[in-house]
Amino acid sequence: MKLRIRLLGTVELRVDSKVVTPGAAKRRAVLAGLAIEANRSVSLHRLAEMVWSDVPPASAVANLRSHVAVLRRTLGDRLVARPNAYELRLAPDELDVAEFQRLAGEGRALLATAEPAGAIATLTAALEQWRGASGDGLPRGTALDNRWASLDEQRLQVFEELAEARLAAGQHGDLLPELRGHLAAHPLRERAWGQLMLALYRCGDVPAALTVYRDARAVLDEQLGIEPGEDLATLHRAMLDRAPELSYVPVVVAPTPPPTAEVRPAVGWTVPRELPADLVTFVGRTRETADVVDTVGGAKAAAVVVTGAAGSGKTALAVRAAHAVAGGFPDGQVFVDLGYRNSVTPGEVLARVLRALGVAPADVPGNTDERAGWFRSLAAGRRFLLVVDGVTRAAQVRPLLPAGPGPALIVVGQRRLGSLDGVRRVALRPLGAAQGRDVLAAFAGPERLAADPAATAKLVRLCAGSALALRIAGTRLARCPALSVAALVAQVGDGQDRLDLLAYEDLSVRESLATGVAAVRSDDEVAGRLLELLGASPDAPARVDRAAAQLGVSAHRVRRALEELADAHLIQCEGPGGYRLPALVREYAAELAAVPSAPTHPLPGWRVDPVAA
Repeated sequence: MKLRIRLLGTVELRVDSKVVTPGAAKRRAVLAGLAIEANRSVSLHRLAEMVWSDVPPASAVANLRSHVAVLRRTLGDRLVARPNAYELRLAPDELDVAEFQRLAGEGRALLATAEPAGAIATLTAALEQWRGASGDGLPRGTALDNRWASLDEQRLQVFEELAEARLAAGQHGDLLPELRGHLAAHPLRERAWGQLMLALYRCGDVPAALTVYRDARAVLDEQLGIEPGEDLATLHRAMLDRAPELSYVPVVVAPTPPPTAEVRPAVGWTVPRELPADLVTFVGRTRETADVVDTVGGAKAAAVVVTGAAGSGKTALAVRAAHAVAGGFPDGQVFVDLGYRNSVTPGEVLARVLRALGVAPADVPGNTDERAGWFRSLAAGRRFLLVVDGVTRAAQVRPLLPAGPGPALIVVGQRRLGSLDGVRRVALRPLGAAQGRDVLAAFAGPERLAADPAATAKLVRLCAGSALALRIAGTRLARCPALSVAALVAQVGDGQDRLDLLAYEDLSVRESLATGVAAVRSDDEVAGRLLELLGASPDAPARVDRAAAQLGVSAHRVRRALEELADAHLIQCEGPGGYRLPALVREYAAELAAVPSAPTHPLPGWRVDPVAA
């Protein structure tokens, strides 16, 4: 089944090229919310915020489940049920938002390399994804409003990037009416005022260009009470001076010399700079960060696996370390997020990396071995850094291991990926009490915590060493100055609601756990069912042979499943044959047990008796 969901305008759903009417506005909002968060679990609480503009009614959950049931008749197994959440699985080309952002990124890259013709075609294709205001026809005043506002802002930026490309290509005369229309709708866009001035200047109408500057200055003063920025003021002074660099100079593309045997494959159009923004409030993990930096910062071929439980801060640490060493990798930095999906193949990862290095999509080989060979040719001797997040299987990144000096690889995953040879492993343990207080203090302020040290210590314990849980708790305190630490402890201390409270905007402990558990379940069904059994009765002793009987498998198979869960940091080993569920995993496992994937009998406990085993 081929889907096409369009959110850049009126919400539209196509199934195998046929338009399907989703139904009422709230059902369209459910579809839009799941699509905008494609391939990620969206909690019922978060989904309700996307659908209702005010406080959701008491029937919100029932209504959401009803809307999802109707949508599933069309979407089939693309719409996946999670504990108290749903996930819509989409390929990148099935959502117009993803296609717009992909084309916009490619257009910017071409513009940065002085390829205006290619940038014009690509950025024009990006804007053609739009059919009106994003999310048109959906309820307003909901949590989706910020997403629509962000997309509308991106549309304006792409329009102005396209205008820049067209100015570089000498299309200044054709641009005039479009820029004037753009500014009539968005009069505070200084970049567009400058583009209109430059277009008029290059058309030979200098007085009109200077008049546009006065118009821009008047608008900014009247609406914002500010003067034009330095870029616009500098452009105005250059026009007064008739600066020669303002004149249009056609771009002359030098002929490409014939290849010689000595020329090695070159990184493509541009040097990639794909690292996400570094966290400003990154706290702790000093030793682990230094281990990663030391591993990849040298001149030798280097690879490191950062592993840890869901919410332990693996990605933040990897990004922090990557920024720390980025200056030593002048050939670029590539960041790939696999989203903890087992379905991602090594060939797909290689294709993504090759495109980042400038290989045109049409030129990417169809064969995985050929992709791996081309990657090694491009990587040979080059100083570029590759960060791959959300890895579930060693096979996904094995072809990316550096074959010689130059490149470096940082892999992030919950599993140790023990079959990868020659890599360093940096395991993130739960944060200790002192580090936990430091994380809370970074968000809520040390004075706030010092006012009630006993409640602070309890809040740190309730967050169970999870960097994500601590970050969310600190953000909740920062958001509400009137909320005392003790009051937040009273809320979070209720185990039934803890995972609900450990969520803020797009940060959610439950979603983080759900992603990790889903990866294990899709790879090992027995491990998934065993986790449900452990969550059903976590307090009494358990035996491998009894679990084997309840699951209908051998004791050896249960032991292997336990090892898989331990490798994914979903259970912790306590001596020979003994295991326990970490605190937050325990609560999530209890939710799984409440809605089991297959009929099971309750297993009395989670501690394995090594004698009986």
